[in-house]
Amino acid sequence: MRREVQAFVTGGVLPDRDADEGGIDRRGQQLQAISRPVTAAEAQALATCFGPDDCYGLAWSLLHLIETGPNPVLTEKPGPAANEWRHRLWQRALNAGLVREDSTSRCREVSG
Repeated sequence: MRREVQAFVTGGVLPDRDADEGGIDRRGQQLQAISRPVTAAEAQALATCFGPDDCYGLAWSLLHLIETGPNPVLTEKPGPAANEWRHRLWQRALNAGLVREDSTSRCREVSG
């Protein structure tokens, strides 16, 4: 894994909108330092860094960066408690035909 990606991942999840401006700027600079495309391992690691909201657009930038790598990043539908950004990654892969809704048994409802 490249050091720029490792530095971003080591920084943890993106802060929320209430974080101090300096922290948000630092994370944005770290994100911009990562050249595209990312590897599969880097995409997997980066997918763990989504925070609770869009962090003034940084979450969207992170999502687009992840999507430059080999897709799909997620091969199973996220569970109900998963971060909204993991759900977005899944839905975008589903919409692109990279995964199938029935490709996983997780979260499937049984009709009764």
